[in-house]
Amino acid sequence: MPILNRAAELQGEVTEWRRYIHTRPELLYAVENTAAFVAEKLRSFGVDEVVTGIGRTGVVGLIRGKGEGRTVGLRADMDALPLTEITGKPWASETPGKMHACGHDGHTAMLLGAAKYLAETRNFNGNIAVIFQPAEEGGAGGDAMVKDGMMERFQIAEVYGMHNLPGLPVGHFAIRKGPIMAATDEFTVSIKGVGGHAAMPHKTIDPIAIGAQIVSNLQLIASRSTNPLKSVVVSVTTFNAGNAHNVIPSEASFGGTVRTLDHEMRDLAEQRFKQVVSGIAASHGAEVAIEFHRNYPVTFNHADETDHAIAIAEEIAGAGNVVPDIDPMMAGEDFSYMLLARPGAFIFVGNGDSAGLHNPAYDFNDEAIAHGISYWVRLAEQRLNA
Repeated sequence: MPILNRAAELQGEVTEWRRYIHTRPELLYAVENTAAFVAEKLRSFGVDEVVTGIGRTGVVGLIRGKGEGRTVGLRADMDALPLTEITGKPWASETPGKMHACGHDGHTAMLLGAAKYLAETRNFNGNIAVIFQPAEEGGAGGDAMVKDGMMERFQIAEVYGMHNLPGLPVGHFAIRKGPIMAATDEFTVSIKGVGGHAAMPHKTIDPIAIGAQIVSNLQLIASRSTNPLKSVVVSVTTFNAGNAHNVIPSEASFGGTVRTLDHEMRDLAEQRFKQVVSGIAASHGAEVAIEFHRNYPVTFNHADETDHAIAIAEEIAGAGNVVPDIDPMMAGEDFSYMLLARPGAFIFVGNGDSAGLHNPAYDFNDEAIAHGISYWVRLAEQRLNA
């Protein structure tokens, strides 16, 4: 079937909501205005229960169906990014240094549209929990909502997420079973050597030379320490040392990220990272301090729930417009915490030929709105009428 007629009718109104949110971007947990807008809309739709302040600034709306049954959760993220927008569009960000460069304004608007539809029709048994999450962009808002007892409070049995994808045509969807996005660990390494004159390096313990050797050898984690069929990325993205041409400094530091797609590989990568850094530093007589922070876990789609998501996407878009086995992405997503707490699936919806995510020229494609609403509605109805 094509997109739902009611979803197409709602597109204009939902587009207005999306553009309103886009002009007023907020970062991390400081999404009070966006959360208030969401809560007000949910109440105006007649949503049965609207709870704010979950995971600090998250919002959950509970829509009760026509009969008893389970609760299915549908999640959207609300926060923006610390970028200055360059689109020049009439609805561009009104706050310098902040913009919706990842489409969370579109995600929020689509889920609001689905909530309005579902509150009108209630063509399902059980309950739908519409989840509006803060702080996806580095703040682990998904984890905060889970730790705040959201799953237990609303008795959520399954949970589903959606994200737009530039380059995927509007009206298309993409998904895969198993790992779809990576764990995103971060590290900082500080090396303490002995500084001195650049003309007499033999009297120093050069932290720059040691750091360069460590950075080079960290690439062996992917090429020699792990199964070549497993994905591991080690990227050093900062390196800081010294401030004079003729002085070897006493200290240097570097930092970066490690990306993996399964838990065993994540453990191995961290273990080998620490061994490489400590071993090379010790062999040169330098002291080293390692900070290794486990950030978002792997976003792992559960098999049965992914099958249901694929079937609904094919209903909406047609089988030829759904990619059921998209390659995993090494970017991270904190919906992963919700998928650790409950079974579910994360899907991509096409954003067309737009600028890439996290790009100051990016904008969410409003033509995707009716497709996203239709997916949410049919998924919720199918899972609660099965």
